[in-house]
Amino acid sequence: MSFDSTISRRSFIAAAAGIVAAGSLSACGGNDTSASGSVAVDSPVTLTVAASPSPHAEILSEFAAPKLEEQGITLEVKEYTDYILPNQDTSAGEVDCNYFQHLNYLANYNEENGTDLVSVGKIHFEPMGVFAGKSDDLANVADGATISVPNDATNEGRALLLLQEHGVITLSEDAGITATPNDIVDNPHNIEILEQEAAMLPSTLADVDFAVINGNYAIDAGLTLADAVAQESADSDVIKNEYANVIVTTPDLEDDERIAALVDVLTTDEFKEYLADTFGDSVQAAF
Repeated sequence: MSFDSTISRRSFIAAAAGIVAAGSLSACGGNDTSASGSVAVDSPVTLTVAASPSPHAEILSEFAAPKLEEQGITLEVKEYTDYILPNQDTSAGEVDCNYFQHLNYLANYNEENGTDLVSVGKIHFEPMGVFAGKSDDLANVADGATISVPNDATNEGRALLLLQEHGVITLSEDAGITATPNDIVDNPHNIEILEQEAAMLPSTLADVDFAVINGNYAIDAGLTLADAVAQESADSDVIKNEYANVIVTTPDLEDDERIAALVDVLTTDEFKEYLADTFGDSVQAAF
């Protein structure tokens, strides 16, 4: 769907079909959602969303699509296995919005690319886990062990902080969520940090002692937090405020009724129950 046709469709719908929100519709992803999680739509329309395969595309296809269909909105899901193209296609108008990234990644992407993509709703978060490869005892990690981590700026620091939390390394006091291996000030076991593309971490797990893997790629590889030897605390404010997965679109579509309807159905108590039943602790509501 091109950018111009999207705007035209919105204008047509607003003028001819009279789309209105059922009650006060929130596009911020907080607790202020409608009781029914629905929006009244009088004319069938399509919403195209870019998403990572798991859990995002699964959530959209299994949970959101049927509910949006009841409102006259056909949900089309385009799956992506990388972290760059979904944002590029959103900016270009090839899709209406995307659902794959957390807030910290979005902020970093906008800064590095000079873009102005916006979050319109916090949906869920995925605690990052350390998974066993050739070794399985992180508390007694062997000298010279290799641990792979994501190589993108926003997830590498998160992975290193998790390793620090479990006593594997010590980072400089000012490293924070942007930490890199250069910020390691104490490495008592001479651990080798292997930086890899996030999507590759599950497939190379058998080649390293441990891997710190993003939630979506772990799920896609059939791993759950129950399999992890260590994991982030889901109660951490940093996790909730920096790493909540969000619905992202362009400023021109920030108030689009179709996108608002998607956010609405993904911020309900019913959705919380779906996440718990489907993913356990691996995917948790962020609202």
